[in-house]
Amino acid sequence: MAVNVSADKATVTAKKKEIKQLASLFQKDNYLWMLVGAVVIIIGMVLLSGGKNQDPNTFDTNLVYSKTRITVAPILIVAGLLVEVYALLKKPSAKA
Repeated sequence: MAVNVSADKATVTAKKKEIKQLASLFQKDNYLWMLVGAVVIIIGMVLLSGGKNQDPNTFDTNLVYSKTRITVAPILIVAGLLVEVYALLKKPSAKA
């Protein structure tokens, strides 16, 4: 039984080249957009949290139901999620 070692090595080398070409799924632009989306989400979460009553026996509706907490923060979180989806779906630019 003779084994053709050189043919096997050529096949392995070709497969490694193919794997290297497929390895870079995202590029720098994708990671930059992911970072921007994460920062927007974090800002939205910070705006959504906080605002504690001074006296635990009273309930301040203006503090809990402020425009920042009810409208701005959820809009920022959704916008950040949309940026993340864009970053994942953005195709890498073709290099000449």
